[in-house]
Amino acid sequence: MGLILRLLVVAGLAVDAYIHFHLAGNMGSSGGGLSEGTLFWVQGVVAALVAVLVLVRATRLTYAIAFLVAASALGAVLLYRYVDVGPLGPLQNMYEPVWYTEKVVTTVAEAVATVAAALGLWHVSARERVGG
Repeated sequence: MGLILRLLVVAGLAVDAYIHFHLAGNMGSSGGGLSEGTLFWVQGVVAALVAVLVLVRATRLTYAIAFLVAASALGAVLLYRYVDVGPLGPLQNMYEPVWYTEKVVTTVAEAVATVAAALGLWHVSARERVGG
């Protein structure tokens, strides 16, 4: 069970990182603040680093970090798909009310990583409680 959860988290975050890197160059800048391209590069780097962390050592801490990274990315894609939030501080308006292949794939990958990280966190915690 532990290995499967670890691999699901790593795969979900790796797909998330790849797609964010792939799309980062296509994101334009519309004014001041952080551009979508920069945010996509940052998300790609963070997702890749956390995937490596979980791959190397699956602990409560690494699963918790993976959960936060995946869930925040999933939340952002769903929020900006369905709500025109407008600019937030240094963030530009990233409202994009369409679905396309890369967006669907990364949303599914983020959802898989989120659920697997939550289950991994539970699994590691349960294993520690029983002493093994």
